[in-house]
Amino acid sequence: MNSKERVFATIRREKVDYPASWLGLPVPPALPALYDYFKVSSVNELKKCINDDVWPIIVPYNNAPHFDVGCALNFAKTNSSTGTQDERTLTAPGYFEGMSDPAEVAKYPWPNPSDFLDINKAKEEAAAAPKDYFRMGIMWSAHFQDTCAAFGMEDALITMMMYPEMFQAVIDRITEFYLDLNGRFYEATKGNLDGVLIGNDFGSQTALMVDPDMLREYVFPGTKKLIDQAKSYGLVVLHHSCGSIFPIIDDLYEMGVDIVHPIQALAADMSAENLSTKFDSKAFCGAVDAQELLVNGTPAQITARVLELKKLFPTGLIISPSHEAILPDIAPENIEALFDAVKK
Repeated sequence: MNSKERVFATIRREKVDYPASWLGLPVPPALPALYDYFKVSSVNELKKCINDDVWPIIVPYNNAPHFDVGCALNFAKTNSSTGTQDERTLTAPGYFEGMSDPAEVAKYPWPNPSDFLDINKAKEEAAAAPKDYFRMGIMWSAHFQDTCAAFGMEDALITMMMYPEMFQAVIDRITEFYLDLNGRFYEATKGNLDGVLIGNDFGSQTALMVDPDMLREYVFPGTKKLIDQAKSYGLVVLHHSCGSIFPIIDDLYEMGVDIVHPIQALAADMSAENLSTKFDSKAFCGAVDAQELLVNGTPAQITARVLELKKLFPTGLIISPSHEAILPDIAPENIEALFDAVKK
């Protein structure tokens, strides 16, 4: 069973030789220690060394200085030209702060995705990805988070309540931007892509950040459009949302999501024990706690937890850290223990 076969069998809840797994996306400051420990010189070499199953394809987006599709839209009022996606905050005042007239949306200088998306590089990267891996485009398309940034988060949530037409106009325009961008990427990579990651963080450590009915009314229509577009290209959809999102997991699957990521293990109601019981016909990715266990645990403790996860999910779980980013505070020994245990 190769990596692609293993992932597809996992999604279908079929028997696998051993669980599918994914390293995630190590942040640049984490790479030197990982390279030194595993005696490699690139992320691709690292992936082959640990033998995971998902090959991420980053959308080549030339929005200097970020070069990051996750920063495709910048609504900050203050100069944030040097900030990376990891350094951004949704709470900073945004362009639409205090506005209530939907006509203002057309006045914003919306970027044209075709000016920044490198179509030729997208084709090359997808064509070069190993065909025996599950090849996944990292789209993000975080229309809800970007809407929060467009106002500043507190103002955005107040606007959703007080001026819903304004909130809807902004989130709809952001969704249109991503549908345009993603469609161009899907056309460029057609035949060389198996799935995509899209996502928004809807949860905090203890609960959803927004009432689920408000998400259903104002946010999920755009989510559904993004999912349907990917599905129209025959792609598997992995939906990312950090935090405690238990009340809307059914909504995600009903909208067409194939895999829910990342199972933030210590968030309320998000333990693998709970989800394996409540969603025993669905697929997940994540579950290895990245808040405490991977940071402070020993390799033996990580091995023990992975073996527990394998019992809870004989299939249906792509084992991965419970946060897509591998940060510098995770010891390489613990990464090694995770992926060794997957294959035990």
